[in-house]
Amino acid sequence: MSRDDVAQMPGLPRPGRALWGVIITLFAIWLGFAIGLNWGGAGENAFWLFAGSTERILKGEVWRLFTAPLIHLPSVGSILLLLLGFYFLTPTLEQRWGGARLIRFLILSALLAYGSQMLIALALPRSLADKLVGPYWFSATPVLSAISIAWALTFQGQTVRLFFVLPVSSRGLILFVIGVSVLYVITLEQLPCGLIAPFGGMLAGWLFGGGTPSPARRLWLTLRLAKLEREEQKTRVERKQRVARSGFRVIDGGKDDDDDDDRGPDGRMLN
Repeated sequence: MSRDDVAQMPGLPRPGRALWGVIITLFAIWLGFAIGLNWGGAGENAFWLFAGSTERILKGEVWRLFTAPLIHLPSVGSILLLLLGFYFLTPTLEQRWGGARLIRFLILSALLAYGSQMLIALALPRSLADKLVGPYWFSATPVLSAISIAWALTFQGQTVRLFFVLPVSSRGLILFVIGVSVLYVITLEQLPCGLIAPFGGMLAGWLFGGGTPSPARRLWLTLRLAKLEREEQKTRVERKQRVARSGFRVIDGGKDDDDDDDRGPDGRMLN
């Protein structure tokens, strides 16, 4: 069987260039750390330098917020499941949205997921925050939660066959993602990304992917329209004020048939 025959098999996802770029990037970074840590003699500090840390980000190491979603533990199981999730759910989103919107969605989802986790952890009592979020957090797992919610909201009523075997409806996928995240919180089984970030990813999935235009874009367009209407109203008021200050006014045209002179209603001569 040729490669083209495999690509055309029913149900086989066909990622576009943007998604292939994401998958290859995540795998290459994982492979680099796996080789470097296990065979290259690199110290663990090289890995933790790129992991997210609320304390260190607040001290100015802002790059950690951007690099945290890109790194993963040198475990075959963790990276394989993650990339398979990307592979099976994201191609249809890329076909619907295009590559540019997909990349924006992934970046914004990662930032919102981890950014919201930081803010919530800071607002919670320290004892509770330490249970929900470790000192370091990383992985693209929250982004996969965002993809799942976005897919379910974009293709409502449809079914995806995960791993060619498990049929999951859009509603079932939402319930599954939420339920698993809640169970992790109940059992306090710590995830590399923390226990709050997956919920931030779900929020991002709805906010940036729940329709076309997305709720976030609809909100932006509404605010933009309101701003333009305010500016137009302000311009009309300023125009009226300038006319009033100028002393000019509009005189009704025309005159009665028995009006022999060329005087206006106020008795002044008309030009």
